[in-house]
Amino acid sequence: MTAETPVLASLYQHSVADYWNAERNPVNLRLGDVDGIYHHHYGIGEVDWSVLEGPEDTRDKRVVEELHRLESAQADVLISQLGRLRPHHRVMDAGSGRGGSSFLVNARHGCQVDGVSISESQVSFANEQAKKRGVDDKVRFHFRNMLDTGFETGAFQAIWNNESTMYVELAQLFAEHSRLLARGGRYVCITGCYNDAYGLPSRAVSQINAHYICDIHPRSTYFKEMAANRLIPISVIDLTAATIPYWELRARTSLATGIEAAFLDAYNNGSFQYLLIAADRV
Repeated sequence: MTAETPVLASLYQHSVADYWNAERNPVNLRLGDVDGIYHHHYGIGEVDWSVLEGPEDTRDKRVVEELHRLESAQADVLISQLGRLRPHHRVMDAGSGRGGSSFLVNARHGCQVDGVSISESQVSFANEQAKKRGVDDKVRFHFRNMLDTGFETGAFQAIWNNESTMYVELAQLFAEHSRLLARGGRYVCITGCYNDAYGLPSRAVSQINAHYICDIHPRSTYFKEMAANRLIPISVIDLTAATIPYWELRARTSLATGIEAAFLDAYNNGSFQYLLIAADRV
């Protein structure tokens, strides 16, 4: 980025950055405190409901650890789709939050990771975590806009978005990802999208948009804009059923934020879907 191209290019992006700069939600921070991996996404898999039983004074601790386990399982599924990565490869975490997925990719594959975020507080937090983990020579976080990163063309073997595509226009995002990816490189996203077959966004989807200051895209737009930007899907996995137990558990805990009912309503009525899409750059 240069002085002529500021990181925050619109009033909307300023509002999103302000939201995440101020965010100190326990459902993110307390879960990350479990093992130092701070996720900013949701979980998948079967819940161990026994965490709600047993001594009341340790109930919150058990619930936090279980929610974190489910979120880590989601990250593992995304990482498994990134292709054959080697230590000499460079990869990018687009909308990197506090860095959780970046550290997991580096730990598994040894490759260089660049995370980008428009939240300066998250970038600072993640870089401090990299120093604490002793990987700041390989994992770096940048205050940059994922729509215009300033990185060199073809520099990356893999790029991923983990629940961050709803903050940007997909045409611009996939054009930038296509530019950054080497030919044959891999793009992966996990995202919530509204179901075209349902019609327009449901009331529950609109509530989610309002809560997170985002704009959830229809499922069709992902495939349309990927095809327009030389990103050809090789795998599409519907994770909707797999994420519902996570939300059912979260709704019954002290960590609930009030948006849980909207997610459960949207998933159960079919208006909202939780998808993983992996695509090759051709």
